[in-house]
Amino acid sequence: MNRYPLWKYMLVLITLVLGLLYSIPNLFGESPAVQVSTAKNTIKIDTALMGQVESALNEGQVKYETIFLDTNGIKVRFKDPDTQIRAKDVLQAKLGSDYTIALNLLSRSPDWLRSIGALPMYLGLDLRGGVHFLLQVDMKAALDQAAERYVGDFRISLRKERVAYLGISREGQTVVVRFSSSEELNKAQKILNKEFADLAFKESDTGTEKVLKASLNPQAQTRIQEFALKQNIQTLHNRINELGVAEPIIQQQGADRVVVQLPGVQDTAKAKEILGRTATLEIRLVDEDKSDLVTLENAAKGQVPFGDEFFLDRDGRPLLVKKNVVLTGDYITDAGPGVDQQNGGSVVNVTLDGRGARIFKQVTRENVKKRMAILLIEKGKAEVITAPVINEEIGGGRVQISGMASPQEATDVSLLLRAGALAAPMEIIEERTVGPSMGEENIKRGVHSTLWGFAAIAVFMIVYYMVFGTVSVLALGINLLLLVALLSMLQATLTLPGLAAIALTLGMAIDANVLINERIREELRNGNTPQAAIHAGYDRAFDTILDSNVTTLIAGLALFMFGTGPVKGFAVVHVLGILTSMFSAVVISRAVVNLVYGYRRKINKLAIGQIYRA
Repeated sequence: MNRYPLWKYMLVLITLVLGLLYSIPNLFGESPAVQVSTAKNTIKIDTALMGQVESALNEGQVKYETIFLDTNGIKVRFKDPDTQIRAKDVLQAKLGSDYTIALNLLSRSPDWLRSIGALPMYLGLDLRGGVHFLLQVDMKAALDQAAERYVGDFRISLRKERVAYLGISREGQTVVVRFSSSEELNKAQKILNKEFADLAFKESDTGTEKVLKASLNPQAQTRIQEFALKQNIQTLHNRINELGVAEPIIQQQGADRVVVQLPGVQDTAKAKEILGRTATLEIRLVDEDKSDLVTLENAAKGQVPFGDEFFLDRDGRPLLVKKNVVLTGDYITDAGPGVDQQNGGSVVNVTLDGRGARIFKQVTRENVKKRMAILLIEKGKAEVITAPVINEEIGGGRVQISGMASPQEATDVSLLLRAGALAAPMEIIEERTVGPSMGEENIKRGVHSTLWGFAAIAVFMIVYYMVFGTVSVLALGINLLLLVALLSMLQATLTLPGLAAIALTLGMAIDANVLINERIREELRNGNTPQAAIHAGYDRAFDTILDSNVTTLIAGLALFMFGTGPVKGFAVVHVLGILTSMFSAVVISRAVVNLVYGYRRKINKLAIGQIYRA
């Protein structure tokens, strides 16, 4: 009656082993470290660079524990934070500005645990320390900029088709075109309707003049706002790389806000300077006449021909690029990934505004079979993103950049083309700084509150329910083990609200065991045998346990769906805790009870708070 089949015991055993393996890394703690990486594709992170790092540390008399190379870069462990900071200064001075030296914390867990993906949870800003910003994107400015671009586009289109108009101006997010006659207005509307499908047109009459008003339709407004937010997030990613933050968190919050969390950063002024920095994009021509091998070798040594600049492209090939700028990023209205219809390769489709299209058409007509370089300029430094060959004259303001290695690279480059500068202004509306000592104190308090709560529950359950109380405490401990393991497997970020959710989960999880134990007592009082009481207690309490947990689960899902920031973090831990508590309270506790009582042919008494005899 109270025996599990073998597969259920095996399921419980496998769950316990996995829970133990994936929760153990959180007990080893973390060691201070530095991470050496680079954002440039032309620089390789290899064993040769690892040797340079090792030599630099030895020359600077900086003692380190281990040094190794992984997919993210070269990482060096140290004994204490003071040595870590000194090592960062030494490496930055030795390696130069081409490398990013990031402060990091690495788990001390053994290599064999890391080899199976057993990693500790990430610690949030409130537990590790750092800087928190909440930025709001000015969506009105993004729409105003889009409307301003249409003013120039309208002028070029109407002049090209020889349509007479009195004037073009912008009123808010609406472009107003004035005509002297209805015939010219109708002719212009047909042309503009064909070229600008995202606009809605409306006619009006001011008496002496005929007016055509063009405004963005709701779908286009939504698309422009979404692009502005994505571009700003990508720009922030690019800029924060210079701060050397190992695990930055940059997330969209709502329709027009961005959360930026920089663990380990204490210099708020420096962070603000990075976030608010501007950047530009330039399109220039490659100097094909001076691209012979000898000239390139001399240019690499510093003998650059007059009127040119020397660069390395993304594959490390040398380039001589003319200083004369053909176009800047101000002319780009959109860029997105695509697929080449001829060979199926990944490409980037770029859309230029009216003036940019006219300039680009002339330049490509005069430079067929030559290369064009696209450069990103930040803080006076230029980097060649790509240098495609001009195959033919390109008109219409739509440019296709080929040579992308993968769809993901095409997506990244298209975002980068739009991310030379912020697509819309952003304002910091909230900022917080959490010191590392405060984060450490938060961890101690959170862990202590959880352990003291667990100890209080354990004492009460063992005293009140005796053997069955001990089983309940064991199931509660396994519940905590499984919850920590699950959060570690998901690589969740643990925050202070998450610690509160763990403590709350323990308090709520014991309810299921109380219901089961009281139901068993009731069955015994009704005269059932001990074996029958155990069976009926678990079976009849299950419906009540399920109902109570489902209602709590609904509340947790609502918090996750509609909450933001700390509320959402609390909801994630809370929902996962409900799932693990149901499994531990019903399946694991019954497995233990079955092992204790299920294989006895005759039971005379049950120790469940009172000695109930058969």
